[in-house]
Amino acid sequence: MTDKHNNSAHSHDEAPRMSRYEEALAKYDTKIADDDVRAAVRKLIAEKVHENDTPEAKRFLMGSIELTSLKTTDSDESILALTERVNQFEDSYPDLPHVATICVYPCFAKTVSQSLEVEGVEIACVSGSFPSSQTFPEVKVAETALALGDGATEIDIVMPVGKFLSGDYEGLCDEISELKDVCGERKMKVILETGCLKTAENIKKASLLAMYAGADYIKTSTGKLEPAATPEAAYVMCQAIREYYNETGIQVGFKPAGGLNSVTDALTYYTIVKEVLGETWLTNQWLRLGTSRLANMLLSEIVGEETKFF
Repeated sequence: MTDKHNNSAHSHDEAPRMSRYEEALAKYDTKIADDDVRAAVRKLIAEKVHENDTPEAKRFLMGSIELTSLKTTDSDESILALTERVNQFEDSYPDLPHVATICVYPCFAKTVSQSLEVEGVEIACVSGSFPSSQTFPEVKVAETALALGDGATEIDIVMPVGKFLSGDYEGLCDEISELKDVCGERKMKVILETGCLKTAENIKKASLLAMYAGADYIKTSTGKLEPAATPEAAYVMCQAIREYYNETGIQVGFKPAGGLNSVTDALTYYTIVKEVLGETWLTNQWLRLGTSRLANMLLSEIVGEETKFF
């Protein structure tokens, strides 16, 4: 009787077992203060952005753009016109890098894939019930498979934010992993929707969980909610990418999206990546910019006159 009582008492003293997701997070410092992040970003912007305000950096950023059209009014005609402008860009500006990607809804993957003529431009589709991520997992799988079947070469999904905020890390990671299995070798970006996560600590944890579950890139925002991309969120995400790389040897890309309204915004994200992640990430394989308006702004600065090509 006494032994049973002692065993029972001992079991009450034991800490509850951590899930494998909590164990993964425990390898990293996620207790970060928002004020510290704000101060670090302010200092970095003040000291470093001007150094990168160069023609070379702007040319690089031009080649990292994911030219995006995600409007309710999109049609086969409008997406075909966007793709044709990408085709024409190479002839009009042969000395400049072409955009990295055309990003559209899944139903337009075939339109882009059948009309895109430029080598090296990826076709990205938002999938998995973008932008809310609120539907059945089976629907997300089907939508992703259909987009890939129609010619998408990359997939952008939204992390199930509700699962994250309610602490269902297992459900979140299982869903991301399942969609990565559908993508196979093709790149999958996981959108954290950082404006809904509120704190630097949440952004760090979500970044690590997304990478742990198979993300090839982590992306700030859908651009459909405010706030979208912020330098503070980017800073925390890049720190997470760096620490994950140091821990696992796996390199993950970064994509700010939403709220990139000026060339200075683009240079700010470039600077954060350069300072936190280093030169290895400064290729359009590892840094992408999700935007619709920035391409003309960058082009105007590069050529020295206002240009509305896209």
